[in-house]
Amino acid sequence: MQLEIRPDPAEVGRARRWARSRLAVCGIEVDEPLAEILILLVSELVTNAVVHTGRPAVLRLSLPDAEVESATVRLEVADRSGRAPVPRCVDGEATGGRGLALVDGLADRWGWSPEGAGKSIWCELDRCEQPRQRAEAYDIDASAYEGFAFEAV
Repeated sequence: MQLEIRPDPAEVGRARRWARSRLAVCGIEVDEPLAEILILLVSELVTNAVVHTGRPAVLRLSLPDAEVESATVRLEVADRSGRAPVPRCVDGEATGGRGLALVDGLADRWGWSPEGAGKSIWCELDRCEQPRQRAEAYDIDASAYEGFAFEAV
């Protein structure tokens, strides 16, 4: 399933709402740690595409069937920029630049690949007990980020 994203920062909130509605369909509760992490990652990757490319993008989610308790959730954001994603090193005072570090710390796997004239950045989360431990380690409650757009690389 996929969602077309316009080059507008307001699209980040729409992408989060869309992703939440898709999670519910496949039996992942919105307060489940996997869902909270996934919504945060949607925010980061969609923000990257919208803010740093200024071009339309496509958000794709590959979700498991509701009956599957242990499976992989895949999130992809494809944009029309051929520039590779570059993680940045930022100091403690910076208000942005940590997006890919969050993706790296929270996803089980992530990467990027060329796609047409642009690229696709993807990440995967395994649906098991591990996401709960990640969420607790990072003290994440993605619902606290509702309404905010994130600046990320």
